[in-house]
Amino acid sequence: MSTLSIKGGKVLSGSLAISGNKNAALPMIAAALLADEPVTLENVPDIADVAVMLEAAESFGATVARDLKNSTVTISIPKLKSVRLSESLASKLRTSFLFAGPLLARARKASLPPPGGDAIGRRRLDPHFAGFKALGAKTSAGRKSLRLEGELKGAKILLDEASVTATENIMMAATLAKGVTTIYNAACEPHIADLAGMLSSMGAKIEGAGTNLIRIEGVEKLHGCTARVGCDFI
Repeated sequence: MSTLSIKGGKVLSGSLAISGNKNAALPMIAAALLADEPVTLENVPDIADVAVMLEAAESFGATVARDLKNSTVTISIPKLKSVRLSESLASKLRTSFLFAGPLLARARKASLPPPGGDAIGRRRLDPHFAGFKALGAKTSAGRKSLRLEGELKGAKILLDEASVTATENIMMAATLAKGVTTIYNAACEPHIADLAGMLSSMGAKIEGAGTNLIRIEGVEKLHGCTARVGCDFI
């Protein structure tokens, strides 16, 4: 059996740059689709999930410029060229469904295959669909695609579970909905506050992110911004 011998007694010092939080970076990439102006993200982690999420954004018509050395990504999508995501891309990533809210808000329709990625725990899409329906979208689930369509209007939404991705998806969709949306039993994770901060810098009107009660007042349009991905807590 291998052994590891450590001799202590020496003072340690130095600094370490903490990587960006994956769970903040992925929804922030999806949120970039809400604006027709460039969005720059800083402190973006260099991981496979981010690469797939950026590839998915490109499939909708985005131009992506990535600087790995400085951990920045600029996403520009003046016009959506598609609202459909390929099955091959969706199968690689659970969070591919986070594009549903931005696509629905901006184009009033979206077509996404069931997401893939890891299968850790119970992760239903029901809260997403319930939220979108409350906002006025018509939803249908086929064997190979999940379709959403409709003009969104503000609503009071009570999540039957404090789903992180459902909270993020509904919050993104509500930014461009007509009227006020209130999400009850919202998830409170720090990366939701990161996403809300980004959306606010794009012109969204959001209150309460980071608590279980989030209020979003819809606006007509969002603009570009520069936002920093929070550090990875792990």
